[in-house]
Amino acid sequence: VIGDRDSVLGFRAVGFDVHFAEEPQDAGILLKKLVRDGKYAIIYITEPLFTALSELIETYRDLTLPAIIVIPSVSENSGVGIRRIQNSVERAVGADILFKE
Repeated sequence: VIGDRDSVLGFRAVGFDVHFAEEPQDAGILLKKLVRDGKYAIIYITEPLFTALSELIETYRDLTLPAIIVIPSVSENSGVGIRRIQNSVERAVGADILFKE
């Protein structure tokens, strides 16, 4: 889990490896290292960092592993995570089955 201390510290209590990053530049360096090391199948990252690193994260989109999953932070929840899930499901099934109006 990558993010600011307040948002990700609780994940440590349930056994996740936690990496603190307040600034996008630090998070980008860390994300590159974690992807390169190949130790994780899933990397969770808080919304503000995910948004700031969207171009970098897009370069990993076609990789089988790791899956890079956005999670809300304590300070910001803009709906990026829900939109990504919606887009992924829509791509997989060819239609918007989650939020169809």
